[in-house]
Amino acid sequence: MKFRPCIDMHQGKVKQIVGETLNTDQGAVVENFVSSYDSVHYAELFHKDKLVGGHVIMLGGGNEEEAVRALNAYPGGLQIGGGINAGNAKHYLEQGASHVIVTSYIFRDGKLDMDNLNAIVAEVGVDRLVIDLSCKERDGKWYVVTNQWKQFSDFEVNEDNIRFLEQYCDEFLIHAVDVEGKQSGIQQSLVSSLAQWVTIPCTYAGGARSLDDLALFKELSGGKLDITIGSALDIYGGKLPYEQVVAYCDGE
Repeated sequence: MKFRPCIDMHQGKVKQIVGETLNTDQGAVVENFVSSYDSVHYAELFHKDKLVGGHVIMLGGGNEEEAVRALNAYPGGLQIGGGINAGNAKHYLEQGASHVIVTSYIFRDGKLDMDNLNAIVAEVGVDRLVIDLSCKERDGKWYVVTNQWKQFSDFEVNEDNIRFLEQYCDEFLIHAVDVEGKQSGIQQSLVSSLAQWVTIPCTYAGGARSLDDLALFKELSGGKLDITIGSALDIYGGKLPYEQVVAYCDGE
């Protein structure tokens, strides 16, 4: 189990927000934290602590320049997502990203778009692609949600579909949207299921707020999944000491 750090950016600043509130009405965005530091500060911190495979997420437009600065500061150490497509993916790899992360580009009109998936694989290769299966629960099942987590797709996150997509990517990043940014605890049933389904690296995001949550996550996942934490960390305005999280996961 590895700790995967994150640098989320909104309107050119490093922020932690409740992802479900992100839409075109900027006044509706719930901000948990707005940092006085830029993205380079966090990239250098993660580089110093030898944390590999964290993700830079661009939440809407106006973040591209700041995102590239983070990638330049930690070449090969960070992944990038948010508005990634076959046309711009190589640019971010050239700027230092280890992988590009896609969701909405490969899910169009509520369905998996195989043309777009094949197009981005052709551009960057399976080994540089991370598929983000941000999902919400409905009727006891998990479905990918897109377009700033507002639109349900018909794509169920289950073992068969995980196995299918594993042919096309190097890793998964899976946000539990129902708890993301809310510091309300991990989505236990999703964690348990993912641990049974995935055979490639997979990072879970959503709800972790304490070392007890990390211990529960490790127990439920058997150490098979990695985890990312945002709003709960003290470096992002929360109460959970970043250094304790790093030390806990280093000791696993």
